[in-house]
Amino acid sequence: MKNSSYRLYLVSIGLFLLFMVGNTPAFSQENRNQTELDQQVKDFLETSKNNWRDMNVPESDGQLLYNIIIENNYTRAVEIGTSTGHSGIWIAWALSKTGGKLITIEIDKRRYLEALANFKKAGVLDYIDVRLADAHELVPALEGPFDFVFSDADKSWYINYFKDLDPKLEVGACFVTHNVSRHSNFNFYQYVSQLPNYKTTLDNRGAGMAISYKKAE
Repeated sequence: MKNSSYRLYLVSIGLFLLFMVGNTPAFSQENRNQTELDQQVKDFLETSKNNWRDMNVPESDGQLLYNIIIENNYTRAVEIGTSTGHSGIWIAWALSKTGGKLITIEIDKRRYLEALANFKKAGVLDYIDVRLADAHELVPALEGPFDFVFSDADKSWYINYFKDLDPKLEVGACFVTHNVSRHSNFNFYQYVSQLPNYKTTLDNRGAGMAISYKKAE
């Protein structure tokens, strides 16, 4: 009886070791791929840090977007207003760690093409669905659900974008809006901060961002 138990013990240990050996290379490869991507993104952001114009976000805002996605494990993101891709790189970099993907929308063809090139150089293109389109038309047609939105397009349309996407946001989702601290855009902050099912704060470390978490339907 003891011999049978011992043989069963050895078989169990053998199966466990076989499982570990069989799965370690894939896990290690995944870690290596992420490490390589991290370095590629860091290198690109460092070499291009003084080249972001065309209404791109400052670095501090990009880092904040990255942190929000990582901390909440968001995976289904929308960006309204790609510009040439600075914010999209930060968002997609975070999504590469959560297993998510970004839909980003740009109306200007020159900026769209430049963003595509920048996404490729940064190594994050696989995590982005880049669309050349009018957000006024595309945003209402997007199929949710989503858990993260970054709105940085025409400021006079901010409330419309929010109303279009709110029904498609899951509880717990985050809607971030850029440049809301300026007087001409403050009306959006006033609007969203009064909604009872959202908790909204204002971050002024960069260009001013309203961060709104959906607490209930």
